[in-house]
This record gives sequence, structure tokens and C-alpha cells, in this order.
Amino acid sequence: MASSADISLALVAGEVSGDMLAARLMAGLRPVLPNARFHGIGGPRMIEQGLVSDVPIETLTVRGLFEIIPRYREIKGIQNRLRDRLLEEKPAAFIGADYPGFNLGLEEQLRAGGIPTVHFVGPQIWAWRGGRIKKIQRAVSHMLVIFPFEEQIYRDAGVPVTYIGHPLAETIPMIPDVAGARAKLGLAADARVVTVMPGSRMGELKYLAETFVRTAGLLAKRDPALTFVVPMAGDKQRAYFNEIVARAGLQDVPLTLIDGQSHAAIAAADAVLVASGTATLEVALHKKPMVIAYKVMRASWEIMRHMGYLPWIGLPNILAREFLVPEYLQHAATPEALAGAVWQQLNDTALRDRLAGRFMDMHHSLLRNSAQESAQAVLRVIESDK
Repeated sequence: MASSADISLALVAGEVSGDMLAARLMAGLRPVLPNARFHGIGGPRMIEQGLVSDVPIETLTVRGLFEIIPRYREIKGIQNRLRDRLLEEKPAAFIGADYPGFNLGLEEQLRAGGIPTVHFVGPQIWAWRGGRIKKIQRAVSHMLVIFPFEEQIYRDAGVPVTYIGHPLAETIPMIPDVAGARAKLGLAADARVVTVMPGSRMGELKYLAETFVRTAGLLAKRDPALTFVVPMAGDKQRAYFNEIVARAGLQDVPLTLIDGQSHAAIAAADAVLVASGTATLEVALHKKPMVIAYKVMRASWEIMRHMGYLPWIGLPNILAREFLVPEYLQHAATPEALAGAVWQQLNDTALRDRLAGRFMDMHHSLLRNSAQESAQAVLRVIESDK
């Protein structure tokens, strides 16, 4: 292989979870390619690892099927410009971190142009849109998967694949430090804490913020001593959340908003109300009871509910292959239903103990050295192209 100073790698992440995953892969590559150049599109974690990002990651973040329509030309333009640049520069490999709607199309064009492609986090063809496997076969030189059951699915489809474990299983301790997290957040050691996580994306806040705040209000009426913690992903999210709360006239609900620190907020919790997504796995790895909710534009929901293959949407339930924790979707995600489910999670000791045991087993099954495993897979792809 050429010296690492001669190697350029292109990466794209379009969301916070992809930024975290790609940054860990980059950290694994640094010891073996210390002088490699990274560029593409990413967030703060990838930038910390040396990525030169062409545009802010927020530019790509869109949620839902119909929500992308007003911004399609803008995002397509970003994809085309990046494609043209990479086809000219010929990086040693392109790594797409999740965000399949953008990355798979880009990967297909780059691979056709002779650039090896690695897709980090297999698209959930086991959950919905299984027809994408044909595009994946054309687009992806090597797939990296983070759930153990995915490896055989891609292998059967003839896609080279490596199971690397889930990076969150390494970064989240096996036993959460509840006392330390509460001290860090300035919460009383004996408080009963409900952590409210309506999502990091603006689209999630649009559809879930008011519902989650009303849920907290109902719980506060049941137990005025409850403490509610709401981690905010950034200043824009905080401002939008406050705008939604004010518009709904819910300023009197006793919420404590914090900047970031979502893992501390989860560790400090007795129960968590959480938007469906990667955050549900973070809650499970912290061994916390949770209630999952999901809402999108009505038109998007009507399509998505007919395309799904599984009865679950929450990652803990998908991994467990059962409804381990409650899920409330679209019109069923009412404040009354969510408050009742959270109340049970707070007060059913046997349920809490059972969930902690199941989540511990889940944690062990996902634990690998993901940075090393993913870096070695990328190196094999680069070597095989020489």
C-alpha cells in the first residue's frame, strides 16, 4: 500500500448517529494511517478526527418521505457536486456512514467510476424496503453491520460484509453511574427522574415535542415531586422546542432543559420517554425502562406503515424480537397513553428488574472493538483495490 500520506478517504454522514459511527471508524484508522486525509460531509465528532467537511451536516438532515421534497434539488445538488469532485480526485475509498437515501446513490456512481465503497451500518432491509438489496449489490464494495443478525442477511445476498459490533456498546458502561450522572446534572440523589427525549432533529421536535411536554404535565399531576430532564442537541433545537412549548401554552410544565449530555440524562433517569431511533438503543444500554414514540407527517406514515416487515420499530424490541418495551406510533402516541406507560415503568419493580437483565444480555451481544474491526475492514477494501 502507498504511505498513509498519499491516501485520501472520503466520508459522508448525514445525521448525528452517523457522525458518531464514522468518527469511531476514523479513530480506528488513525493508528495505521496516521497521515491519511479525510474529507466529505460530517459533524463535530468527525471534524475532531480530522475531517474537512464540505458543508455542515445539518444541511443533509431530513426526516420522513415527503419532508425531503421541498429540499430535494438542494440535496441532490450537494450529492452531484461531491460525486464530480470525488470522481476527479479518486480517493482510496468512499465510506458512507448510514444515511442510505443519499449515500447509496452516491456509492453506486462512485463504484461504477472505479472507487471502492464501504457502507457503514447496513440499511434496515430486514425492517422495510427489502428491494434495496439490488441497489446495495451494485453500490457497495463492503458492508459493515452493527447488529449480529445482519451479517447472514448480507452474506446470503452476496454482499461482502463484516459484523463490527455496535460502537455504543463500547462507549456506554455496563453498569451506569446513576449517582455520578445526577451529581453532574445537579439533580438530587433521591429524586425520581424522568428523562424526556423528543429527538435531535427538527422534524422529530415538530411532531413529538408538544406531545412529550403534555405527557410530562400529566405525570407531574400524578406525582408533583417528579423531576423532568430534557437534553437538547443544540441551540437551534432548544429554541425550536421552547417555541413549540410556548405556542402550546405549556410553559408551566416543570422541565429542566440541558445542553447535550444526553448520556448523563439517561444514566440519571428512573424512566425515559424517547423518540424512536438510535436513542432507544442508548437507553437500553444504560439498562433503563423506556417508552418509545414515533410520529411523522401523515402521508409519510401511511406509506411507511404498509412497507414495514416487522411488528416493532424500536431497536431494543427488534433485537429482542418481542415487545420488550411499549411503542406508541402516530395517532396512538397520545399524552394519556404515554403517561400511563411511563408511570408503569416508574413503579413496577419486577418489570424494571426484568428489563435491566435483558438489556445487560443485549449489551454483551453488541460488544466488540468496533473501531478496530471497522478500520481493518476498510484497510482490506483499500488493499484489494491495489
